[in-house]
Amino acid sequence: MEKILVIATFNPHKLSEIRAILPGLPAALKALSSFPGAAAAEEDSPSLEGNALKKALAAARFTGLPALADDTGLEVDALGGAPGVRSARYAGEKASYAANNSKLLAALAGLGPERRAARFACVTALALPSGETRTSRGTLEGRITAALRGANGFGYDPLFEVGAGPRTLAEFSEEEKNAVSHRARALRGLLPALLKLF
Repeated sequence: MEKILVIATFNPHKLSEIRAILPGLPAALKALSSFPGAAAAEEDSPSLEGNALKKALAAARFTGLPALADDTGLEVDALGGAPGVRSARYAGEKASYAANNSKLLAALAGLGPERRAARFACVTALALPSGETRTSRGTLEGRITAALRGANGFGYDPLFEVGAGPRTLAEFSEEEKNAVSHRARALRGLLPALLKLF
């Protein structure tokens, strides 16, 4: 019988990235969106960990299968850690990547590179139908650029210069990004539990 790990997402970019980061996992990774009647859990927790756990537990209960979820936020020091847990909804509910990026650029207008320090933070959560859970956190330090650069990735990637630069995440290849990203670091922290499970 096929072993399945449900990825609690309706975002195809996130699913393909997780698949690329976990290529050796002996299980089929299936998006929650492929299960009829499934709905996205409301992300109303004030923390990344709370949202990741809520999504993973809801998916595990709905499908009766182990489920993996994550929540990711961009934390900008000059904005007191915003957009943070509201990163995907920074410019409003169901905001586009372009709208979120435009709002962030406007919020940082006039600030020099030394005041644009930021980090991506990602919390991954693994939930079993029994209610047992595990979490892992990964971060990636960098800074926000003054203009979009690069055509790869998604979300805030074209504005996020990794480390001291010179490239944004959107200028990294998929393989390069998956070697250093916040999501990859968080997923690697769950790998021992995933390998034990499958």
